Amino acid sequence: MADLRMKTLSILYVEDNKELRDTLSDMLEGPGRAVVAVATGEAALVAWKSGAFNLLVTDISLPGMSGMDLVRLLLAVNPAQWVVMCSGYEYGNHLATLGQNVRALPKPFEFEQLEALMDEINAALSAP
Repeated sequence: MADLRMKTLSILYVEDNKELRDTLSDMLEGPGRAVVAVATGEAALVAWKSGAFNLLVTDISLPGMSGMDLVRLLLAVNPAQWVVMCSGYEYGNHLATLGQNVRALPKPFEFEQLEALMDEINAALSAP
């Protein structure tokens, strides 16, 4: 018999805007999901080293270390890492060069777009 239990999607969310961070953290939480939210790329690196996250969701424009620099550091260690980059900027073909599990979520976005992306990632992580 197949194991139908869903794995927990452990999400590290990085956003410097407190109101947006609080709102999106609430949106990201749900059955089978655990969210830790931080304000900077530097704080994200500390959290990443101390926790077991299978998804990074990050804003690109952050004070100090940019979200793009954070993504590059994590992908250098694990090229198969799942990443969602949130930004109002266009990525063009650059996204494909980062890795097969890197997705963009253009700002502004609808709740349904976020949910569809979380479902896609969770299904991929739960696949045998």
